[in-house]
Amino acid sequence: MPIRIPSRACAFFLAIVITMSVSARQPNIVLIMADDMGYECLGVNGSTSYATPRLDALAAAGMRFTQGYSQPLCTPTRVKIMTGQYNFRNYRQFGTLDPAQKTFAQALKSAGYATAIAGKWQLGHDKSLPAHFGFDEYSLWQLTYEKKDGERYANPLIEQNGVALPRNEATYGPTVFADFACDFMTRNREKPFLLYFPMALVHNPFVPTPDSPEWEKGDRHKDDNKHFADMMAYTDRVVGRVVDHVAALGLAEDTIIFFTGDNGTNRKITSMMGERKIAGGKGMMTDAGTRVPLMAYWPGTIKQGGLHEGLVGFEDFFPTLLDLAGIEEYRESPLDGRSILPLLRGESIDEKPWLYCHYDPRWGNINQWRGRSARTTQYKLFADGRFYDVHDDPDEAHPMDKASLSEAARAVHDTLQVVLDDMEKQGSVMSAEGAPNAK
Repeated sequence: MPIRIPSRACAFFLAIVITMSVSARQPNIVLIMADDMGYECLGVNGSTSYATPRLDALAAAGMRFTQGYSQPLCTPTRVKIMTGQYNFRNYRQFGTLDPAQKTFAQALKSAGYATAIAGKWQLGHDKSLPAHFGFDEYSLWQLTYEKKDGERYANPLIEQNGVALPRNEATYGPTVFADFACDFMTRNREKPFLLYFPMALVHNPFVPTPDSPEWEKGDRHKDDNKHFADMMAYTDRVVGRVVDHVAALGLAEDTIIFFTGDNGTNRKITSMMGERKIAGGKGMMTDAGTRVPLMAYWPGTIKQGGLHEGLVGFEDFFPTLLDLAGIEEYRESPLDGRSILPLLRGESIDEKPWLYCHYDPRWGNINQWRGRSARTTQYKLFADGRFYDVHDDPDEAHPMDKASLSEAARAVHDTLQVVLDDMEKQGSVMSAEGAPNAK
């Protein structure tokens, strides 16, 4: 005789099943990375030079990180964020990513994510590479073409899913990338997706945006530092558009959005934080070259107004994305970072004791700044012996005399020296085994 379940009980069990199904959904991941935007450029970080209301609001509604650090230059950062490894392990040369490397896009694709990349590529001139590295779709500048072949802003040279888009003086590259990003999310809203958005903005040339007065006058290619503020405003607008589109799709609580920058601001740009002038430090290992804006937004999971003042490095993105997607594979390669997912969920986590930077860009005359450093939130030690208190000396202009260090500072110095020695040893082993650029 069949067992009958009361209708109320059926409704109750159905609700449980639905709840379990929703909670089990892998979150969508949107990772937006501005080009050449240092920490000092956002109002929420103290900037008084630029208007960034959407980014400020995003940080206020989510979690802001005050000690987020990239590599000093674009390709080294792109390699590091996509692979979760220090540059001495896998960075070969400027403008390329070793095809043997595993990326977070490959990992998420293997877990059922739809994957796309939009914006600046700069990881090798072969149209097969985006798919090889795990992206189902792409809309990219600097894929098979060189920079000299066409710019990223007005009249852009963009390749999208194997096709070079028609060029037009009235077309603005960052708008094309935003259109593609929103369309990709719309088409894949029924399953988890990864959108990696390494933006073209705010890299030089500093030219008008569609919101600049000069745009309608047809003067769209004049490089002038005064346009940097317009480019910051347009970056803010594009990020706001992506956030709004996620909400319009009804996916806000199912989507985590990260925003950061790939390195410090262009050295032609000086910004203000109140009365303090901040000169851009792109390409340099100072805080001005490596400290970048970093925030995460995930309604219903990340508590509004969250603030984390501990260290976070770009090596931390890969393991964080693995944890977000519930992926156990892809951890066999040495991942140099750690997941910050517990922080995002409001759970306690031990502070990261130190951060390491290996920098050998192999790009033009900027190589004079190659080096290695290890740091805490307050102190930074370089492999050449320079030791700074970056709280009291943020411009890193006055190295401290080791002989006159306080007991506490000496203890930190000695700990960081151990880190540098260990990393040098690891690099030497890799170099002996034939790994490129290991030392």
